[in-house]
Amino acid sequence: MFKLKIFHAYSMDDIRRGLFDILKNYQDLFPASKTANIFLKPNLNSNMNALTGNTTDLRVIAAVIEFLMGNGYKNITIGDGTNSGFYRNDISVISRLVIDKLAKYYSVKVVDLNYSEKKEIALDDKIKTGIAKECLDTDFFINLPKLKTHFATGMSVCLKNMVGCLVGQENKRRIHTHKNLAQNIVNINKAVKVDLHIVDGLISMEGFGPTRGTPVSTGIIITGTDPYLIDMACAKIAQFDYRKITTLRAAEEMGMITKDHHTFVTNLDVSKFAKKFKEPRGNPLVSFIHSPKRQKYFLSMRNTAFFNYLCSTRLIENMLFWTGLRQDNYISEDMVFKGFSFDKSICKDGCTRCKDYCPIGLNLPEIIEDRNNGCIECLYCFQVCPTKAIGFNGILGFVAEQLRQYDEITRKVA
Repeated sequence: MFKLKIFHAYSMDDIRRGLFDILKNYQDLFPASKTANIFLKPNLNSNMNALTGNTTDLRVIAAVIEFLMGNGYKNITIGDGTNSGFYRNDISVISRLVIDKLAKYYSVKVVDLNYSEKKEIALDDKIKTGIAKECLDTDFFINLPKLKTHFATGMSVCLKNMVGCLVGQENKRRIHTHKNLAQNIVNINKAVKVDLHIVDGLISMEGFGPTRGTPVSTGIIITGTDPYLIDMACAKIAQFDYRKITTLRAAEEMGMITKDHHTFVTNLDVSKFAKKFKEPRGNPLVSFIHSPKRQKYFLSMRNTAFFNYLCSTRLIENMLFWTGLRQDNYISEDMVFKGFSFDKSICKDGCTRCKDYCPIGLNLPEIIEDRNNGCIECLYCFQVCPTKAIGFNGILGFVAEQLRQYDEITRKVA
């Protein structure tokens, strides 16, 4: 019997209340032992935060941790094998998204799976790839993907999010260059047992995802136990033909999607949640190179020592980014946070947005200028304030690029 729930949420209170109510209905799935190891796998694809539609919202992660801890579970780990480009450039996405600070706040563990011990799984009878040991040895696995488009697969939700279980650049390279990317992703999903999926569709991404698309307010969270069913439901919500989502098409060809899946999704009423997404189309150059027929050959060249050197130079990095061939801009300068300023005279009466978006529920804006208020420095309040009453003190560093691309639209869709 399929389990799938969808609910609207916008504020931290909405998220906490909705998830707590739904997770109570999944109690039979959770381990009997309160000392069980529980692994949370968010989407930490980029150093662009959740408000851009890129990565999993800290509020969702926080609410899940609060539920688990409230039910007696203490051995909780957050982990992801972040984008190999950041890994290659020695940039900690976990730090930049303040996952480490969130973990410290709740006294849970955090791990970058790029540096984990690996266990090999077979993609087919000819090649293997390395999955992080934590993903295979945990007692209970919760997948926390973002709802967004992806130029290579059509969408990135439950199935695609599992690519982050791979250790380091070499293992990620194998699934892109060996035969069929979508089939390889399905094989990863077959190898890693996931107990529960919670999709962050609060602020999703449409268009040229997974990093350079457009954030869109969808205000939903989707939970369930079957990744194929959930991804099909997400395609229906985005009003996409599921057969154009390469991972779903591959899953169907591999026998993972059954008549029962189709019957359930056909009868699923998503009218309250549906929103037509723009498809992930790139420019002609991007479309040519990233065509499934050619991409693996270009990636094989890209991963040679000579091309690795070329692509590490600032000139080539900028060229790749501005042509759209590379979605991420690897900026080395970190943020230096020295607190917030607050202009009460332009704060909108009755607005609670800063408080609604705080992952740890601080009493904002009342204590926003207090440097000892427990702030984890996620900048959500600063980035969603509609009147810019909240100011940033310090050095923006890499955040300046996020603001350049998304500042105006983030304040609108939040």
